[in-house]
Amino acid sequence: MQDTSSDSPLISSEELAARLARPGPPLRLYDVTVHLQPAPGEPVPYRVASARADFEAAHIPGAAFIDQQAQLSDPAAPLAFTRLPPARLAAAFAAAGLGDGDDCVLYSSTSPMWATRAWWLLRSIGVPARVPDGGLAGWRSGAGAVASGPGAAWPAARLTVLEQPRLWATREDVLAAIDDGAVCTINALPAAVHDGSAGAGYHGRRGHIAGSINLPYPALLQPDGTLQPDEVLRDHAAGSGALQRPRAICYCGGGIAATLTALVLLRLGHRDVAVYDGSLAEWAADPSLPMRF
Repeated sequence: MQDTSSDSPLISSEELAARLARPGPPLRLYDVTVHLQPAPGEPVPYRVASARADFEAAHIPGAAFIDQQAQLSDPAAPLAFTRLPPARLAAAFAAAGLGDGDDCVLYSSTSPMWATRAWWLLRSIGVPARVPDGGLAGWRSGAGAVASGPGAAWPAARLTVLEQPRLWATREDVLAAIDDGAVCTINALPAAVHDGSAGAGYHGRRGHIAGSINLPYPALLQPDGTLQPDEVLRDHAAGSGALQRPRAICYCGGGIAATLTALVLLRLGHRDVAVYDGSLAEWAADPSLPMRF
């Protein structure tokens, strides 16, 4: 069992059940799952699909659903899941009922990276939140009951922004980091993507951002979807060099899996971690930006 004390971004299923059962500050529990459906033969070989139907079939009682692509991403941006500006992001969460002083818990019914993405978005505007270790599957394996139907609905609230711009990196930041020994740039994608053996994929170019190291997010998870024990996580991170430099910039394909790696680095004590929101979707599309394999 991972440490899920109050200063941890994780909450266990048992703690969540206890929190749901007791009075206290309002609890806002959100399922933020996204589905990526295969689309072979298309320029981008997947389609983003809402998980609302799955939510309505089975969710943690007391939860509401947030569609990350439709509600938390910039519709005018050329890349999927581009983050909203801080004020608009706060307004989106406030419209979903999250207000100042509320407890917030974000979970996924599939990969935990969807929950950590929403957690990182909130963190970047100064709003604390937690992520259940194991998501919906962990809840159900602990004999937690599930509900069906449209879920909770709360009135719009007020959510104050305390912007944390250092939690995000731009492509200019990443380019500058290539020759900066104080910054470790970390690819959260699987090893076969990093070393180029998986081919170009939907990024259009093989390999990884020049100078980056690989800390693949699948290695951070146990088969049941919970995080590896801290000692295993530390071995992975230390072996990659991710903990040795003062600043870390995490990236992946589109700024999603990178947030899981960022959570792990913070959990292990790193104090200066950023996520490159554009990630390879942006980087690989520009042939002037260096990649290696």
